[in-house]
Amino acid sequence: MSKQPVLEATGIVAGYSPDLPILHGINLHVDEGEIVTIIGPNGAGKSTFVKAIAGLVTVSAGNILFNRSDITHINSHQLAKSGVGFVPQTGNVFTTLTIHENLVLGGVTLPAKKANQRIEEIYQMYPVLRERQFEKAAVLSGGQRQILAVARALLTAPKLMLLDEPTAGLSPMAATELFNVVRNLVADGASVLMVEQNARAALRISDRGYVFAEGQNRAQGTAAGLLEDNDIKQIFLGVRKKPDDNSENN
Repeated sequence: MSKQPVLEATGIVAGYSPDLPILHGINLHVDEGEIVTIIGPNGAGKSTFVKAIAGLVTVSAGNILFNRSDITHINSHQLAKSGVGFVPQTGNVFTTLTIHENLVLGGVTLPAKKANQRIEEIYQMYPVLRERQFEKAAVLSGGQRQILAVARALLTAPKLMLLDEPTAGLSPMAATELFNVVRNLVADGASVLMVEQNARAALRISDRGYVFAEGQNRAQGTAAGLLEDNDIKQIFLGVRKKPDDNSENN
């Protein structure tokens, strides 16, 4: 039985000003239980697209459907209630608050009993947060802050998680840990749409991928297929072409 689409974006034109769109007709979908990664050069519109879904960028044309319901012009504060979690690249935790206070804020739209239950479940999922729950978020490492940001978004048990550059600035070890967290999101019933500069590592844990350039879809396919595509490897994945064995030596 084929999987149902969780997210369907069709013909998306969007930007920070209606007169200067950054996205020019983007089409993309995410199915149930998928990890889908968007890659491409800086300025390609990757983060703008995720922010458009999250209601932070004006969509001037096209439609965004979440579980067949139109969320094209949804307000960002209504996103969590609809079942979509969003973790921005920066400013995604309150550094002056404790870890526990950050989680309490993440569950503010839930009834108190349900919020407390979800926080306990989060602590079971991420023991490091329980161990340090009364410490200020400012003392966490970059990787731990990202885990807290994801955990806070999970309070409302979203069916779709939007991640904008989750491993930006992280060490290789912390990035690996974060990608393990992303895998676990799917195991817990969510689908994931991720923007990531660490393209090869992200595609390795993904089901499918899209390549954006200049605000347009330039390629799409299975993650494995994109990783093996020679043009994609050379242009977007930083893999140099091997010298032709038959070329003449100068």
